[in-house]
Amino acid sequence: MSDLSLHDLSKKMAKLDFTMMATRSQDGTMTARPMSNNGDVEYRGDSYFFAYDSSRKVADLRADPQVTLSYTGAAGMLGGPPLFVTVSGTAALVDDKAAFADHWTKDLDRYFPQGIDTPGVVMIRVEAKAIRYWDGGDEGEIAI
Repeated sequence: MSDLSLHDLSKKMAKLDFTMMATRSQDGTMTARPMSNNGDVEYRGDSYFFAYDSSRKVADLRADPQVTLSYTGAAGMLGGPPLFVTVSGTAALVDDKAAFADHWTKDLDRYFPQGIDTPGVVMIRVEAKAIRYWDGGDEGEIAI
């Protein structure tokens, strides 16, 4: 068992861009979809994603804001172990263009062609409550 700090874990997570975001759907089942941090990976316990307000994931979050984010990193150099991270947290929907600008990257223009002015865009902020990680011999939990 290892006792990484959030700062140490964030260094390891720096290259983990994609996550599976799990939410509870309106019929009560769990569902997950890939989401990108869009290069916004200076991790301090909050994760930021963009979506359309009319999407099913946003409807799911309005009904139940509890989420799980599941990250998987490739094996390291010389066959080192991969990194697995799960984040349990609470999502909040943000509709503030100034906040969008703080987390926007040019790559998002592919999905949101008018940038932060794209009609119906919303930011999802996931506030971590607990983080579990596994990295070969290291594993642990960080309560936020």
